[in-house]
Amino acid sequence: MRRELEMVLFGLMMASLLATTLAGAEDAYRFDKTISQPVLRNYLSRSITAMDLLSRSDELDENLRMLKNIGVKFAGRTVYVWGGEGRLPTLLESARQNAAKVRLVDDEMILQAGAFEIVTREVERLSVPARVFEAFGESVQERHFDYDAMLYPDRQLHDHWNRNASVPDISQPESKRWFYYLATSYIDAGVEAIHFGQVELMGRNDQDHRHWQQVLELVRRYAAIHARRHMLLCDGHVPSGGLVCDGRLVLDFHSFPLRIIEIPDRPQEGELRVGYSDSIYGRSKGGVSPSGWSCEHLPYLVELDNWSASDRPGQAGVPGFIWGYDEIGWFAHQDLGYRNQWLRYAWDWVRSHDEVGYLQMPGSRCLHTAVSGNHWYRANTPGPAAPLGFDQEDAIKSIWASAK
Repeated sequence: MRRELEMVLFGLMMASLLATTLAGAEDAYRFDKTISQPVLRNYLSRSITAMDLLSRSDELDENLRMLKNIGVKFAGRTVYVWGGEGRLPTLLESARQNAAKVRLVDDEMILQAGAFEIVTREVERLSVPARVFEAFGESVQERHFDYDAMLYPDRQLHDHWNRNASVPDISQPESKRWFYYLATSYIDAGVEAIHFGQVELMGRNDQDHRHWQQVLELVRRYAAIHARRHMLLCDGHVPSGGLVCDGRLVLDFHSFPLRIIEIPDRPQEGELRVGYSDSIYGRSKGGVSPSGWSCEHLPYLVELDNWSASDRPGQAGVPGFIWGYDEIGWFAHQDLGYRNQWLRYAWDWVRSHDEVGYLQMPGSRCLHTAVSGNHWYRANTPGPAAPLGFDQEDAIKSIWASAK
């Protein structure tokens, strides 16, 4: 009788343990209205750059297969415009349809859009919706966006990217209207996170960060009603370590390039180092998050960033580049074995040197310096649907499988 009772109690204990484990697994990616720090970290730990995922319907099925196989939970930069704002309505409709297809594959996955540090005169092709004026407590007007009204009054960073392609000044009311319109349009398309690019470049007249705080507060109010899980995750590149306004963090998490250093006596190889250049390691600022929890250092992502091509690809000592490439360009030009080895090294290095940092894996990204004529990096395993894949799927999956 005693033996039977012990077996019953053991069975109840194991059932309770299993239920607790399953509940924990179910809650690992669950959020609504706010997101806890553990759940946010879970998403960041399974993050990948998936540039143009929502705007390339011809490659969607293959890319979804890859993301599901790896176990991605946060897909970065899935839809964006870098200039060419006139095509935004068409892009948003494509994103809306493709986001619905993503949810059929994984309903938990967060899709991130990009709202970058560029406006061009093409914004004047777009009408300002009534909701934009209403959000700022203004009278509704029938007009288009005004490119010139978004720029720095002292003409700094005018034509920074090209003629009629400038860096907007977030302190200007028209810039606020533009970013509110862009963010809310992405939310309506099914996006739950937005990368706001070089927020400090756009915030030179926003030293206390109140202008960014105002815009993002209004965007979050819209998300609380219209977003799928009633909130929006906002991040941006922060060379200062983060935006803090009156003790409150403006962004939900931080992000930054990896800042890879050349190893001079080992041609083409690179490494990471705390304190190199403006790298974020150990410098992510803390405070009260938009979800209400406090932290000494806000969690962040580091990525293999792209910016441009140098005139000396493959050569050492080119200022602003690694071996003459931007980061993703350098990575893509390495052989398969070194790419796989380096991803493992970078993941382990970031996790061991800063407890709140996570490597965002490269999944899909443009190449300013082509590899064998290919101007796009894709982590996909090569095959009929991805003949130009760089074959990083298994490496990423293995790294995540062994990660604590």
